[in-house]
Amino acid sequence: MKVRAYATVAAGALAAMMVLSGCGSADANTNAASSDTAKDSSLSGTITVYTSEPQDKLNELTRDFNQVEPNVKVQVFRAGTGDLNARIESEQANGGVKADILWAADASTFEKYKKSDSLAAYQPKEADKLISGVADVDHYYTGTRVIPTVIAYNTNAVKSAPKSWKSLADSQYNGKIVMPNPSVSGAAAYNAAVWYMDKNLGEQWFTDLGANKPVIADSNGPVSQAVASGTQPIGVVVDYLIRDLKSKGSPVAVSYPSEGVPFVSEPIGIFKSTKNEKAAQAFIDYVLSERGQKLAVKQNYLPVRNDVGSPEGAPALDKIKLLNPDLASVTSTKSEALKSFTDHVG
Repeated sequence: MKVRAYATVAAGALAAMMVLSGCGSADANTNAASSDTAKDSSLSGTITVYTSEPQDKLNELTRDFNQVEPNVKVQVFRAGTGDLNARIESEQANGGVKADILWAADASTFEKYKKSDSLAAYQPKEADKLISGVADVDHYYTGTRVIPTVIAYNTNAVKSAPKSWKSLADSQYNGKIVMPNPSVSGAAAYNAAVWYMDKNLGEQWFTDLGANKPVIADSNGPVSQAVASGTQPIGVVVDYLIRDLKSKGSPVAVSYPSEGVPFVSEPIGIFKSTKNEKAAQAFIDYVLSERGQKLAVKQNYLPVRNDVGSPEGAPALDKIKLLNPDLASVTSTKSEALKSFTDHVG
């Protein structure tokens, strides 16, 4: 049964809100790169990044990048993955993509652009430092974080927390669940395909879950806020947002479901049409460097390197059961899965 909330921004207003913005100069409190690095850098100009990365985290990252490459200006267009895809498709039909870099939720999105020959192959400088399975074998995109989707709950409102995906269909949780919209969120779209393909969940689980009347929020951010406030005390949401809220004192906790958790790696890649390829490559190198990945950990992300630690309170990657189905199957199934989710869940 459909119950929608938090979708307060009409399409036209949303488009007006998602404007290109230049990110400011480096924060004086950020640890600077060596003076030799900044002094010897010959890179300059502007790069434009289309991304679903949260704005506050992105601002911090671009400031730190400018400690390493002070002469490269980073412009950002930030939106959900679905809206990014719509913008890219519109630009491709009207003269070409205006971005240099795409940095979005899931690998299946990048597979589409890889197949359409829209991306430039690039192997990052420190690719050998990355964990296995996050880089495209042909080097068209590379994962930058490990972002599992979990069950979050408000500890003041929920005494018996769900421990599995199937348990979300229990009648005791009727009217208490909130989830992101897979038509807007790239991570949610990927998750829908993974669940749909799982023989122990599938369309029947969508039907059973729909009977509990979950609220469908636009994206993961409103889901996490609803859980923290207790408006909807149980949420299906990416884990780092709950760590963010818990670190600020919110009464929240997570369950990593017993069946395993779907995850996205928030890949990054370069559009073939870029006019500043070297600067775009430098941005990717920074994001995947030890410095860039330490910042990711500081921002509560699980990193894609093993030499930078993990966020406080996060389980080690080898302690999480990750659902990692065949990417080609996920990509080919996504449209069918989204229709099933919409029909049965909301």
